[in-house]
Amino acid sequence: MYLGVDCGTQSTKVVVVDVDGERILGEASRPHRLVEGEGGRREQDPIDWIEAFRGAFAEVVATSGIDGRAIRAIGVSGQQHGLVALDGAGEPVYPAKLWCDTETTPWNAALIERLGGEAGCLDKLGLVLQTGYTASKLAWLRERQPAAYGRIASLLLPHDYLNFWLTGERVSEAGDASGTGYFDTRTRRWRHDVLAEIAPELDAERVLPRLIASHEPAGTLRPELARELGLSEGVLVSSGGGDNMLGAIGTGNIRPGLVTLSLGTSGTICAHSPEPVVPDSAMVANFCASHGGWLPLVCTMNVTSATTRVRELFGLDLATFGERVASAPIGAEGVTLLPFFNGERVPMLPEATASLDGLTSVNTTQANLCRAVVEGATLGLRYGLDQFGRLAEGVSEIRLIGGGSRSPVWRQMVADVTGSRVICPEIADAAALGAALQAAWCHRGGELADLCERLVHLDEASRAEPAPSGVAAYHEVYARFRRRLADQHAIH
Repeated sequence: MYLGVDCGTQSTKVVVVDVDGERILGEASRPHRLVEGEGGRREQDPIDWIEAFRGAFAEVVATSGIDGRAIRAIGVSGQQHGLVALDGAGEPVYPAKLWCDTETTPWNAALIERLGGEAGCLDKLGLVLQTGYTASKLAWLRERQPAAYGRIASLLLPHDYLNFWLTGERVSEAGDASGTGYFDTRTRRWRHDVLAEIAPELDAERVLPRLIASHEPAGTLRPELARELGLSEGVLVSSGGGDNMLGAIGTGNIRPGLVTLSLGTSGTICAHSPEPVVPDSAMVANFCASHGGWLPLVCTMNVTSATTRVRELFGLDLATFGERVASAPIGAEGVTLLPFFNGERVPMLPEATASLDGLTSVNTTQANLCRAVVEGATLGLRYGLDQFGRLAEGVSEIRLIGGGSRSPVWRQMVADVTGSRVICPEIADAAALGAALQAAWCHRGGELADLCERLVHLDEASRAEPAPSGVAAYHEVYARFRRRLADQHAIH
């Protein structure tokens, strides 16, 4: 058996996979607390991730009746970009600043300028720095928290930190490292010179984790932890990776022709490429994949985080919220909601705020506002898909994952907005499954594609085909959305 762990923004999820039986034996999750503050601050205590893992793992063992001694390897997926800075004793010097933290926007702009603008970033890193990346968080910590900065002995990402807790090894792999802002995504190497621009006092050789290949183990489970969890000694821990990279594996998106689209807290769109990508848009990140090759990716910051905010504002449960969305017509009778509650990465509006437009005494209904926030999140992803340009050509289907993918109304909306066939894997939390598959690949060897073929099962009942009337209607709604985006650009 193989254990997959996904440490996301809202929770840590654990799945146990029986590869030979081609089935999921159990899954569980535990929530995290998100600390939000003025100016876009969003942080978490890394210790919470460990406690969430312990709780989810204990539930899986208790509810599935598995014998933990049969687990052979563990794979860890983590939310990308978070800064986990440790002292010499391996303790965090400051709470982890997360991917959705926009407090560091001025520091990111300054770093882009120092690296020579977008052209300089592309030359050194293979991508353009974004506010969500790790680099500006480190620059912020240096200036705003000098005492904590002065104690730094290691710079890790969230999944690296969990691997460190599991194994005692400080390692990283190219997929997750791609989003740091001090890693060359084409050569798969740390850029010590770029780190020196961000944090000149830090010795890159000392603070950066050792890079390993995606199929290599990060290490073996610490013996004392194996005893605590009831696992055998010698359990492998695979390289792991960022949640987007492991989500791609968990949807079988390891070859050209597929797009994985996530309706999670944030929204992501990614497509496999066997070669490094030089995108037409700076908003497309030329990330490495966590299975070899590359995973060009676009990320929007407001998807279920936005829909949950409106749903809770009205005091609705998920079922009732879905009914409200379904009862409103396409276009919400002229109501447009730009759901930039957390600022936005794509389009590049980190300091933007959410806005409502087109309200009248007739169309200001609960149903229209519920539909408008779901449409706003979906149209934002369509805008992101447009940035792929020729990279999106030849796509056979969209594999839809994340919490929002459970909604039939939302699935049909994605199909109509993109004009593409949509289908969900049976396991919506694809990153945890992808982590388990990578763990099996690390332990057993062979071809990852074979494991994906056997374990990534598609849910035919979830299939949504674009409806001609819906595609035509959303053509007009998207044009209206783009006009409102132009207004936001003019303001910011």
